[in-house]
Amino acid sequence: MATGTGKTKTCIALIYRLLKTNRFRRVLFLVDRSELGKQAADAFKETRMESLQHFADIYGIKELKEKEVESDTRVHIATVQAMVQRLMLGNDEEKPSVDTYDLIVVDECHRGYLLDRELSERELGFRDFNDYVSKYRRVIEYFDAVKVGLTATPALHTVDIFGEPAFVYSYREAVVDGFLVDHEPPTLIKTDLSSDGIHFAAGDEVKVFDPSSAGVDRFNTPDALDFEVESFNRKVITEPFNRAVCQFLVTELDPQSPQKTLIFCATDAHADMVVTLLKEALEEQYGSVPNDAVAKITGASDKPAELIRHYKNEAFPNIAVTVDLLSTGVDVPAICNIVFLRRMNSRILYDQMIGRATRLCEAINKTHFRIFDAVGIYEALKDFSDMKPVVANPKISISQLLEEFSQEQEHNTLELIRDQLVAKVRRKARSLSEEQGDQVQQVTGEQPLDFVGRLLSLPVEEASRWVQRMPRLAEVLDAPTGHGSTPQVISDHPDQLRSTEHGYGKGQKPEDYLEAFTAFIKQGGNELPALNLVLQKPWELTRADLKELRIALDSEGYNEASLRTAWRDTTNQELVASIMGHIRRAAFGDALVPYSERVDKALQRILASRSWTSPQRQWLQRIASQTKSITIVDRAAIDDQGMVFRKEGGGWPRLNKVFNEELGEVLELFQREVWAA
Repeated sequence: MATGTGKTKTCIALIYRLLKTNRFRRVLFLVDRSELGKQAADAFKETRMESLQHFADIYGIKELKEKEVESDTRVHIATVQAMVQRLMLGNDEEKPSVDTYDLIVVDECHRGYLLDRELSERELGFRDFNDYVSKYRRVIEYFDAVKVGLTATPALHTVDIFGEPAFVYSYREAVVDGFLVDHEPPTLIKTDLSSDGIHFAAGDEVKVFDPSSAGVDRFNTPDALDFEVESFNRKVITEPFNRAVCQFLVTELDPQSPQKTLIFCATDAHADMVVTLLKEALEEQYGSVPNDAVAKITGASDKPAELIRHYKNEAFPNIAVTVDLLSTGVDVPAICNIVFLRRMNSRILYDQMIGRATRLCEAINKTHFRIFDAVGIYEALKDFSDMKPVVANPKISISQLLEEFSQEQEHNTLELIRDQLVAKVRRKARSLSEEQGDQVQQVTGEQPLDFVGRLLSLPVEEASRWVQRMPRLAEVLDAPTGHGSTPQVISDHPDQLRSTEHGYGKGQKPEDYLEAFTAFIKQGGNELPALNLVLQKPWELTRADLKELRIALDSEGYNEASLRTAWRDTTNQELVASIMGHIRRAAFGDALVPYSERVDKALQRILASRSWTSPQRQWLQRIASQTKSITIVDRAAIDDQGMVFRKEGGGWPRLNKVFNEELGEVLELFQREVWAA
């Protein structure tokens, strides 16, 4: 299910029905970070079931801090990491039996590879992709239970573990159905440096920042150095580029607005730089700005959980600058702007980041959200299909693993620890200096990779005894290597904003996009029956017809948000017209009129057409209000349990009597008047 469509709430309802019918007696709800566990616990406590009782009041739940599962516990919330520790490194008393749970629900189940780089050591002990997935899978397969995975972005290993999706509800469908908001075509921010790259000629003096020593070295490069935008803020530090982007952003972002902004940076240090530059640019643009209007929210921040709560519930911070910490699982409906100042190769991560802004927010009348792309990620990923994992370094120390490997007695657990140790040392070996490699050889008698090979070749008990004879091994292997702290070139090349444009795909300009849409409408009528109805008899169109049409157009790259933006960019007119209005403009040259204006005029003509009773007039006004919201009010809408017509009007049978058995004719008349010339 698409991000923001209520996966957790839907699953809670499913769990409730399964428990009530005694299909299952105990459920394990697995998450991979404590923040998601807290959100899940809140959802169980806040979701009302039958008789308006909350789920947690009907069935007992155990939260993250409660390890012991009592006999009357029906739902247990736990992190994957905690369960790994209990199953594979805990004592027999802590270890649950294979039949403890008979249903396992895994939230954000794609995240076996997508691991936040900023999780704490306490939360995440296994960070290598293969290592993590192995342990993740062993937890799931340990229990004799039915497994259900929840995700908006399944990865390859997700399908491998859980099988093909049993139910799919896409982002585009959710937008069409009105459960999520759409985004405008991304605003592509181009500067001189991002367009032309950064160039150092042979012999130029180059400054290099070494994160491991926090020092800056200078040298004359023997060869030319070139950096394209995908290397910005990772391989090369360029303050002028970030300054130029921030100076443009503040012209589009109001720190006093209820609309919130989320900015994704490359590193924690990059996030610090952006916060500083943004504050400077905001003060220059708006004068005095509250100091907490902009905040860095990363794993390195002081009290990140508290900052997240403030960002979600308070006016400030209005602009959050992060790396990966807010990429998944954190729900802030007021986010209306997503800014990319970092490149990634993962379509899943990109979609998850975009998903932070898709949620409805009636409190601020949110109708759409905007994407600002300063690093060319939209062009890089628009056709990307292979999901490449973002692999982060494990934070569990080699010292800890060696200690466990030396003390553990149980054969299977020793094998698990050895697997982790091997994966850890193998990664570490890639970043060891020649001097550090020699130190490993002095301690072990082997080169690092040969040491790994011997660990694997020896019987696990013998390997445990072997490493016990190397007291300095932990000290040598845990010494800082600079891995993950690659020296970065510092660029002082000046930069300035060159252009901004909206990305419509295929390199199109807004006028090209509108022309292509017009051509498609004029040529595609015979293939889309609903399109013919819009052109010939729009009053006969049903909600189901409109949904089918929107999905068909969306598959061709045409939707209301993009059409509205293209029209604004071409004519400088901001019109919130319906997709039907855009179709008729393209086909007949009809004037593009805001849909709400069409509805208001239709209502006035209908009210003036005859003498209506007071209840009839009230319901006509409600029909108009709902028409603005859902475009078409038909019989299906009248009988929809979630809408006012069923809740307050009793649905079709009762409202039809209010209109003297003529409700069908009234609804058709309303749609005719909406599209009257």
